[in-house]
Amino acid sequence: MPRNNENVIWFVGAGPGDPELITVKGRNLLDKADVLIYAGSLVNPVLVASSSAAEKVDSWGMHLDDMVTLMADRMRQGKAVVRLHSGDPALYGSIVEQIAELKKHGITVKIVPGVSSVFAAAAALTTEYTPRGVSETLIITRPAGKTLEKDYIAELSQYPATMAFFLGSEHFSDITAKLACPKDTPAAVIFHASWPDQKIILGTVADIAGKAKDAGITRSSLLIVGKAVSGIASGYQRSHLYS
Repeated sequence: MPRNNENVIWFVGAGPGDPELITVKGRNLLDKADVLIYAGSLVNPVLVASSSAAEKVDSWGMHLDDMVTLMADRMRQGKAVVRLHSGDPALYGSIVEQIAELKKHGITVKIVPGVSSVFAAAAALTTEYTPRGVSETLIITRPAGKTLEKDYIAELSQYPATMAFFLGSEHFSDITAKLACPKDTPAAVIFHASWPDQKIILGTVADIAGKAKDAGITRSSLLIVGKAVSGIASGYQRSHLYS
């Protein structure tokens, strides 16, 4: 693992929850880290505990400047620093602002991708998002909320695509109300995809929000909308790969 003389900090995708779904490269970096800065409860504590890092810091609630200062300081002390993000850091990981600030310190960031929860959700549903004749497109988006003034759910849902909604556990009713697709379109909510307490709620655009509410799901879940949710019952066509 590169040390300070290369001015490198590694950003690693932890995967969706199951500690075995981290990449081999990510696992190796955790094993060699001196300092591990992890994204709070979004990262499985089993994975955090498995790291041999002498210093482990929960970044939940930390100000950006404080986190960057900590990373830069530890790197300059000759320590191997790993920043552990949930899922894949490229999706709603808020990494660009960290990278920009670290660059001001003359520090380079290298990224190890991770398995996103959106793909763990497909695995949980035993389906694929792009079955031939059903959906050729996957749209990943989020609803408006405290940190987003406007979304484009109504516009995006006019396309014959599978849609995956992040950061929307408290807004399922608002999301489904905006959807332009038919109300009988299959939908699913997956709570804690790949975690031991994973829950799958199946329904349609018309009733999935109510079902999720009745199940007590208010956080850490994805909403998947589209015919692909139905898996083998979706009316797919056989791929040319198997013709």
